[in-house]
Amino acid sequence: MSTVAKASTRSRYGAVFRQFLKFGMVGGTGVLVNTAVAVMARKLGLEWGVNEHEVFANLLGTRWNIRWSHVYATLAFLIANVWNFQLNRSWTFRVDNRPNWFRQFGPFLLAGLSGLIVSLVTITLLTNPTSPLALPDHIFDDSSGLRTKFYWANLIGVLLGTPANFVINKIWTFRVRGLGGKDPRRKNRERIELKEL
Repeated sequence: MSTVAKASTRSRYGAVFRQFLKFGMVGGTGVLVNTAVAVMARKLGLEWGVNEHEVFANLLGTRWNIRWSHVYATLAFLIANVWNFQLNRSWTFRVDNRPNWFRQFGPFLLAGLSGLIVSLVTITLLTNPTSPLALPDHIFDDSSGLRTKFYWANLIGVLLGTPANFVINKIWTFRVRGLGGKDPRRKNRERIELKEL
């Protein structure tokens, strides 16, 4: 492999790594937004006499139920998803000629749904007392914020869904179109590298 090809490959991996770091930083703020909304939703529910462990709806006559914790997590996801989209669009995956906001948000929301599904499954596994993965009641007894099962399950679910979300967004939502599939920023970097030789 030539020196230019090695430098180009290194540069490409470096750019992807920088994007992943930015995605992680944006995601960190999104986790804060998600957690704040989940906490507020739970507290409002408690004010109205609704516990997050109570059944919201039955799943089509089966023994499975959607619980209020799932509703709160979905609401938190939707708000954090809009937050993350705007920051990722304007910073992490910024390009000059990008599609219109709504056209790009649809794929971002669909990509985020993979993370939401992971999060909802995680919440179910960690808060259901019959699950072998349930958080222990003697530690997570819902007596305070730090001991609330739902908060921890939601946080763990968000963190577990992040890698899949990044890959889907990188490949689909924020892919660069045109220029033969090349990122215009990479094309400029390659020109600069060739001039330096």
